[in-house]
Amino acid sequence: MLTFKVTTVGASSGLILTKEAMSRLKVKKGDTLFLTEAPDGGYRLTPFDPDFERQMALAENVMHEDRDVLRALAK
Repeated sequence: MLTFKVTTVGASSGLILTKEAMSRLKVKKGDTLFLTEAPDGGYRLTPFDPDFERQMALAENVMHEDRDVLRALAK
């Protein structure tokens, strides 16, 4: 388990990520992280945009269900 300390950053608050945490998250300075609510009531910190993931899942579903229509349109 990794722990983080909340610190002051200008007029806001922020978290300092250790090199180990950045390595595990596969992020570098300047990347965006997303804090999402987990089903168990906790929170999850992730480098992946959950809205984009949801949109891609919907697109894959449409591509699978309407494969014949899309193939005809591509001709």
